[in-house]
Amino acid sequence: MCKVLQHGGPDDEGIFYDEKQHLAFGHRRLSIIDLSSNGHQPMADVEQKVWITFNGEIYNYQELRNELLRLGVSFNSVTDTEVIIAAYLQWGTEAFSKLRGMFAFALFDSIKGLTYLVRDTAGIKPVYYFAEDGQLSFASEIRAFTAADISAEKDPNWPIRFLAFGHIPEPYTTLKNVFSLPKGHYLCWTHASSTHEISPYKQTVLKNQITDVDKARQLIKNALIKGVNRQLIADAPLGVFLSGGIDSSLITLLADKEKKEQLKTISIFFNEKNYDEQAYQRVVLDKVSGENFSHLVKQDDFETFLPQIINAMDMPTTDGINSWFISKYAHEDGLKAVLSGVGADEYFGGYPSFNRIRYLGYLRKLPPSLFSAIKGLLPDHYKKLTFLGNDHSAADYLLLRGLFSPGDIAKALNTDDKQVRDVLFNGFDIPHLGPYDQEHASWFEANLYMQNQLLRDTDVMSMNHGLEVRVPFLDEDFTSLAESIAPEIRFNNQQAKKILIDSFNGLLPEAVWNRPKMGFTFPLQQWMSQYKPISDSSLYRGEMAQSVIKNFKNNQIHWSKAFALYQIQANV
Repeated sequence: MCKVLQHGGPDDEGIFYDEKQHLAFGHRRLSIIDLSSNGHQPMADVEQKVWITFNGEIYNYQELRNELLRLGVSFNSVTDTEVIIAAYLQWGTEAFSKLRGMFAFALFDSIKGLTYLVRDTAGIKPVYYFAEDGQLSFASEIRAFTAADISAEKDPNWPIRFLAFGHIPEPYTTLKNVFSLPKGHYLCWTHASSTHEISPYKQTVLKNQITDVDKARQLIKNALIKGVNRQLIADAPLGVFLSGGIDSSLITLLADKEKKEQLKTISIFFNEKNYDEQAYQRVVLDKVSGENFSHLVKQDDFETFLPQIINAMDMPTTDGINSWFISKYAHEDGLKAVLSGVGADEYFGGYPSFNRIRYLGYLRKLPPSLFSAIKGLLPDHYKKLTFLGNDHSAADYLLLRGLFSPGDIAKALNTDDKQVRDVLFNGFDIPHLGPYDQEHASWFEANLYMQNQLLRDTDVMSMNHGLEVRVPFLDEDFTSLAESIAPEIRFNNQQAKKILIDSFNGLLPEAVWNRPKMGFTFPLQQWMSQYKPISDSSLYRGEMAQSVIKNFKNNQIHWSKAFALYQIQANV
């Protein structure tokens, strides 16, 4: 398991084995805080009561360390890893909610005979587990379970989920009985009985308390500055992804205020002028003082590296190509950690779904049976309306964000419509979200799209290059603040992320925010249509897949559908 995950932790390896408890921890280290051997893992306290293997960063570890020092605790290193151990010894499981950062760790309490798996509240760092036949196994990537022959059996339903969502939604994976631990939760394994329980530790937030727009702007400004500054802690080279959009530009400008010449920026540009954001990147780079690394990505690069990109995915996804390339360049430019702008769109209304959600509310006033009845009559562009034949929150999300309709999924996989709907809607637990408003859209975007696609793909692609990606917009204190702002001032129908932009009036150049939204996108429509293994319909099985690829070749279908079918062909 350690060997197959070496790419994510190239600096050190450690194994801890407790024969009495039948427990083994493995660790691959990416050294970012305390680069000395003091950071070696798995790590224990002096009396070896507690052992830990920890992936991620605790950004408030210095504050917690000082608090523990005042309580009489002594430390052997200056690592955040040792702070987690000390915090647990002092406060037990209550320590988990005190942590601010991105993390997944396993902690073994040798006195109580308990092992905990713990995941951060935003789900930035992954942890997968397999609990069967009195055994618990865990890892940060699915490939580790297969490599160790712990679980090699595929979940037969993963292709259905993948063609619907464009990714494998949590808690599911491509492997049978291997699940993702929910964010903000911990799994407690009792060694004596070989049983486990999963419990939340995240504190519930009181929502919609802030109604004064000036107060909200000032709080946003203070909280984001604090979030960025505490995510700049590192004893290794640190940088920022700069795409030229609002979010990465804002993070870059704030980080520059703290780091100045030490901060490096990584950017990508293209020969295809419709996708080239160099002009906007330059507006920001003229205001910062650190070194910029700018990289041209061409169609040849895409075709050369696509096999490596797909192997790096760990699980199929229709995203992540952009993250793979920029992580590759950041690693080659000597960086070990970078800041990213992920998260602002989801919390401040940056997507079309924030306006479209109200139309979904109107459609939901019609009987679901109507959408089931017309499923054979709809043209391709409207086929996703048939999701509304199911009264389920996942159906609402899939209408907004899904790839293929249930009928097309059934045809592609040679199954029936009922089987597809059973897999998608039975047992997939999403809370009832109330009215179809912008808070509803925000929940969808943060908990389904960002969680399952953006964060997972960013982590797996960056770890493939031994790089850590930090996301200041998902700082726990910042997201709690965002959720406490009344929706009428948090969201704006005329301008996406208006309150965020206004909070940094004078810092963020108008040229960056007063323009059409692009997102961090590549010219993949063009590149894939010219890449024969994807665009040649004769290479696909079944009439439905061949028809989609022909339409893609004629530029009538989005590249993500073609890319999904391409991966299905290779995996099923």
